[in-house]
Amino acid sequence: MSLTQHLADAPVRQLAAAEGASEHRTLIITLFLLFVVSTLAITVWGGRRTKDATDFYAGGRGFTGFQNGLAISGDYMSAASFLGIAGAIALAGYDGFLYSIGFLVAWLVALLLVAEPLRNSGRYTMGDVLAYRMRQRPVRTAAGISTIIVSIFYLLAQMVGAGALVALLLGITGEAGKNLIVVLVGVVMILYVTIGGMKGTTWVQMIKACLLIGGTLVITVLVLHKFNYNISSLLGAAAENSGKGAAFLEPGLKYGATATSKIDFISLGIALVLGTAGLPHILIRFYTVPTAKAARKSVNWAIGIIGVFYLMTIALGFGAAALLSPKTITESDAAGNTAAPLLAQEIGGGADSTGGAILLAMISAVAFATILAVVAGLTLASSSSFAHDLYANVIRRGKATDKEEVKAARVSAVIIGAVAIVLGIFAGKLNVAGLVALAFAVAASANLPTILYSLFWKRFTTQGALWSIYGGLVSSVVLVLFSPVVTSKPTSMFPGADIAWFPLENPGLISIPLGFLCGWIGSLLSKDESANGEKYAELEVRSLTGTGAH
Repeated sequence: MSLTQHLADAPVRQLAAAEGASEHRTLIITLFLLFVVSTLAITVWGGRRTKDATDFYAGGRGFTGFQNGLAISGDYMSAASFLGIAGAIALAGYDGFLYSIGFLVAWLVALLLVAEPLRNSGRYTMGDVLAYRMRQRPVRTAAGISTIIVSIFYLLAQMVGAGALVALLLGITGEAGKNLIVVLVGVVMILYVTIGGMKGTTWVQMIKACLLIGGTLVITVLVLHKFNYNISSLLGAAAENSGKGAAFLEPGLKYGATATSKIDFISLGIALVLGTAGLPHILIRFYTVPTAKAARKSVNWAIGIIGVFYLMTIALGFGAAALLSPKTITESDAAGNTAAPLLAQEIGGGADSTGGAILLAMISAVAFATILAVVAGLTLASSSSFAHDLYANVIRRGKATDKEEVKAARVSAVIIGAVAIVLGIFAGKLNVAGLVALAFAVAASANLPTILYSLFWKRFTTQGALWSIYGGLVSSVVLVLFSPVVTSKPTSMFPGADIAWFPLENPGLISIPLGFLCGWIGSLLSKDESANGEKYAELEVRSLTGTGAH
């Protein structure tokens, strides 16, 4: 069958797909539930081996560089990577692929500036590093608040991805059904963290990374086979079927129409490149290895694995654009978040075929595993920061026992999960890649300046740390609240309202420099010299050697 005939017959095949989908739904749900039950069993297994705070927060620091690199990959390749980027490419072409480039390049910042010194300097959280030179209580409070807010922004993306994915899987079309799915995902997420801790979460992330690479490779090979392994033919078919023509393969379809959209692209790029090194759920992974060398090796492995995956998103996104009509993609999910599962179903023979049902079940299970592994990591990072930074060191002033800390972490995981569920219901119309980009912007604005100043600037003070964290955090969150992401557009969280006086969808261009500027000005205006001198020299030695941190 020629490509032209394939596309002409698409409406007929889609009608047959709707009838055939119900016949295979039992198979799909069975394979899907099998995976969920298996990962929960792994979580219980890991939970039984969690004996103390080091096990719960850092997995006993017993993972190798390769294992941790695999887990980092599983933690990082989120719903944004698998669902959001595929959808962004399918609908926006070249401009959608820019997400893949930004997410990958960001690891160079983490490798060169953050991984080793952070692992050497802290025990469990980012707050350990920041508070070493500064006054404990105010800095840990700021670090804890920032960690929780960044994690919740990131959790929103996973919740939205889960709602779209499982709704497609079960054939649910109403908003109420999708909202119920978000609630169920939140409940499973809470179970992962409260039962398994870092050990259970890490093993789930490793298995998920292997499944994600394997599943994506299968779809990539099938898509390339469809076009005789000719990437040029694939791209040409995608451009033709998209309705955009050659513009689909050129820069500017999404970010080039106006001066505002061009500036928004610059803002997005800055946020993606700088955000990774400030993400709490990525930072805590550096504490799970025994040495700084293993931390560096972890990042090297992660870069390789993640790089291979992002190359394959070309086949996912452009394959969906070539084999599915834009209407089919947007009718399933307005933001394109189900493009990859729909592609899997189509490439397997369509919804009325056993092959299509099996591939849809496989890719959906992998995508859901992606979501569960990432939300577990995010919830663990935020609950750990609450328990270790806020509860143990601020509220209890360092007098809490390990048992009390772990209990506080589990309770806070339930609360944070509940907040993420509520917010996830309102964010259902947004593309998950765009939501994650917002989390990157907040992390790069509030966390990264403070981390770099603490590690590399002798003059940095407690006041500078507080100004940096709160300045970057407040500016980024406020700009997001008054941006088109929240109101004024049909795809906004609240489309009926119109308070979007900030024109950009990503605040990074403004809030990231502001975070650095606030830390610099706050330190220069501070009369507090307690964080300098000997303390900076000690931190410098610790960051290079790891002496005294663990």
